[in-house]
Amino acid sequence: ASRRGNHTDNGTKKSSISAWLMPGAAVAIVAICFGICYQNFAKDTIRNEQVVLAPANQSFIEPTQRQFECAKAYTAELRHLRPDCLPASCGRFVHYGIATEAEAAALLALAKRGFALGGGSGGATILDLHSGALSLGQKFVNVYTVDGRNGGRGFVPTESERRLYAGVVNRIRLAVAAAFKVSNAESLRLTKPTFFSRLTSAEARTQHDEYWHSHVDKDTYGSFHYTSLLYLANYGTDFTGGRFLFLDSNGTSTAFVEPRTGRVSAFTSGSENTHRVERVTSGQRFALTIAFTCDPAAAIDPSAMGG
Repeated sequence: ASRRGNHTDNGTKKSSISAWLMPGAAVAIVAICFGICYQNFAKDTIRNEQVVLAPANQSFIEPTQRQFECAKAYTAELRHLRPDCLPASCGRFVHYGIATEAEAAALLALAKRGFALGGGSGGATILDLHSGALSLGQKFVNVYTVDGRNGGRGFVPTESERRLYAGVVNRIRLAVAAAFKVSNAESLRLTKPTFFSRLTSAEARTQHDEYWHSHVDKDTYGSFHYTSLLYLANYGTDFTGGRFLFLDSNGTSTAFVEPRTGRVSAFTSGSENTHRVERVTSGQRFALTIAFTCDPAAAIDPSAMGG
């Protein structure tokens, strides 16, 4: 999250991934797709020609979604890789109820324990529980081996936290499979990077801190086929700015999601869902990015965490 975003605001530069070597493994975590959302809600609101897909003050118990044609490259890859992982059609959705607010609060507490041991210098911080990658200044450290500020081991998730995390990931996976009418839900597997993010209004120190540039997840993260995000903070109260924006082929924002604690949004990861996150203007924006792959070789175990 805090280490990516080599796009210019007008989209003239291509994105690139900065690889950070963790103890024993290369960790390529960058440019957050921060936000994830879904297009079309029962009650769309128009503001400056943008559709508010999910207002922060409104909850959606039943998922709402819009379907549209997939990018050709996305469809071709899945047909070659695993046809039973293809969506009936591409699109976006938002759901409020997959994870409870209490579960979201527990996951946020887990993330904050990790964030307390590091912190990016330029407004974006990420924590990947699987690799242990934690932003610290302008680099990554291993959250499972860094010493705590009061001495001793810095970070150890409890068994209940591990079960909660794995359970929420599985519920989101099943919701994504159902929403996109994937014929075999088991073909969707968790993939990396899967990470907590914290965004603030701090000035960017490097180009990799510029999380607000537009990108396509399938281009940024090759294994991503379905992207989802669980929001852990509320737009308008915990932070301002930081909305998730969907863009058309001209780079113009056509729809956005206002984050709300416990809200899950998801979308197919091809170029049909180019997006970006607004710069946060105050407060702290927390979220958990969770992506699924159709490639068995790129799958990771939701319960497998370092440390």
